[in-house]
Amino acid sequence: MPGDQLQVLNALDVAKTQWYHFTAIVIAGMGFFTDAYDLFCISLVTKLLGRIYYHVPGSLEPGSLPPNVAAAVNGVAFCGTLTGQLFFGWLGDKLGRKKVYGMTLMVMVLAWSWDWWRLPLSATIMSEYANKKTRGAFIAAVFGMQGFGIMAGGIFAIVISAVFEAKFPAPTYAEDALRSTVPQADFVWRIILMFGALPAAMTYYSRSKMPETARYTALVAKDAKQAASDMARVLQVEIDSDQRIVEEISNDKSKDFSLFSKEFMKRHGLHLLGTTSTWFLLDIAFYSQNLFQKDIFSAIGWIPPAQTMNAIQEVFKIARAQTLIALCSTVPGYWFTVAFIDVIGRFAIQLMGFSFMTVFMFALAIPYNHWTHKENRIGFVVMYSLTFFFANFGPNVTTFVVPAEIFPARFRSTCHGISAASGKLGAIVGAFGFLYLAQSPDKNKTSAGYPPGIGVRNSLIMLGVVNFLGILFTFLVPEAKGKSLEEISGENGENENTNNGNRTVPIV
Repeated sequence: MPGDQLQVLNALDVAKTQWYHFTAIVIAGMGFFTDAYDLFCISLVTKLLGRIYYHVPGSLEPGSLPPNVAAAVNGVAFCGTLTGQLFFGWLGDKLGRKKVYGMTLMVMVLAWSWDWWRLPLSATIMSEYANKKTRGAFIAAVFGMQGFGIMAGGIFAIVISAVFEAKFPAPTYAEDALRSTVPQADFVWRIILMFGALPAAMTYYSRSKMPETARYTALVAKDAKQAASDMARVLQVEIDSDQRIVEEISNDKSKDFSLFSKEFMKRHGLHLLGTTSTWFLLDIAFYSQNLFQKDIFSAIGWIPPAQTMNAIQEVFKIARAQTLIALCSTVPGYWFTVAFIDVIGRFAIQLMGFSFMTVFMFALAIPYNHWTHKENRIGFVVMYSLTFFFANFGPNVTTFVVPAEIFPARFRSTCHGISAASGKLGAIVGAFGFLYLAQSPDKNKTSAGYPPGIGVRNSLIMLGVVNFLGILFTFLVPEAKGKSLEEISGENGENENTNNGNRTVPIV
């Protein structure tokens, strides 16, 4: 009967916070720990690889990766990720969250740099396990494990580089170009990267024991009895199977439409445009800043010139600078979102984040020459850090959370995968685009092998424009705070137009 909700889904919506919620956060979030660790280490590795493998005898500066190699290192994982998110997101709606999650885990252990493949499944699993009161915080906490991954990457890189520097001292590049890169430096980048595979392997058993989500089992697989049995075990309460309601939902032809059908586009088309566009725009800015912050800090002089350091010293100083940024801005931003997402809502946080990112980016870009003076460098670093804080206390988290909440169960993983793939397309644009655009307009000042670009200042202005567009597209995304997944997606059977009435800003 219209308006009836399966008891198992209601039990999940009103369940008190229990130990299994935190277990699910850690299990699903460990992949994000690895993701962030990998991203952090890429910028360190590219610098070191340039010194080791692309040294030019007689050059006044250390070797750097050629443009095609640098683009490949920064972009190849994103390209594989984009297709993986589309495929595994779709597969998660066809075969189930648990089964496909296990498949992606095996891929992750064997090829850990492609760990983003299981991103749609982590978000979907957490959203379908959580209660509606704290669902946003739980999904955000899964994503917030990235903060710990960033810190782990920074601390581990600092420790490893410090140990190797103490054990194998070397002169600076200016003093002796050849001896400034000791043979043992080749082990440094390998050890740092290999460590990233451990978290995935450590959580394999726990992930394999997680039951299928009740929403997939009941609403997609149409097995209310199994859903009730699984969740009764998890919640430790008695739950009726309500097979009759499942059959009524199955027989409701108004809900029987396919992905990208006319009915789907009518109900969810603008929402999908909102989630894909905001994630795309966010990742252009966010990954540009992350992957190339070492170059920006070098440009303003916060990190010493490369020729005044040996190879391992450069790894240490870049890792220390980026860890400081993460500790003071990136990591707190994640957990501010966890604390406030179910208080002020997804829309407010995302709009605020894009707005502040726009303001700070223009504040850095327009008076860029002012920030390059030595006495103003700390101010530049502080403002640059604030863009990271409001990215994470903003759209970097909410673009992950919202697609896992607003689409019907049978499309949820697929639509999240489409949104995430759009984000990775933005990351590719950011990684490849900024690599070339940030080069100096003066061809005599560009890095070896690069054509002249538009300079750091103009690149930052472009990122400010991208963030402003994010503000505009945020208005296409509905607010999900305080609503059940079935209510926000229109699956509760109350009215076929329910989903059309979703407002971006919740009615107080």
